Amino acid sequence: MKHIYLLLFSVLLLGIQVQESAARGAIERACMRSDRVVSRDLCKCIQRVADQTLTRGDQRKGAKFFAKPQKAQDTRQSDNASNEAFWKKWKAFGNTAQAICS
Repeated sequence: MKHIYLLLFSVLLLGIQVQESAARGAIERACMRSDRVVSRDLCKCIQRVADQTLTRGDQRKGAKFFAKPQKAQDTRQSDNASNEAFWKKWKAFGNTAQAICS
């Protein structure tokens, strides 16, 4: 019986770790795929800042900018209130990441 509880706990813990890794690593994964990557440590630092300043949804949205910089420009110049609010958060994230990770 003790082994069953240990096994169930291990499976639960592993499931939580996989979900967090998949959701929280969007910025780091996009950074690593970018042709502008300086180092893995830099991408990890940027991800840590993203985890502290952006929602998971904002991270997924912003991660697309690494592959398609024009999407960032379109978002920045959009008259859409939602895009404007996102851009303010993204800009603050970028300033914080630059200050912490440089």
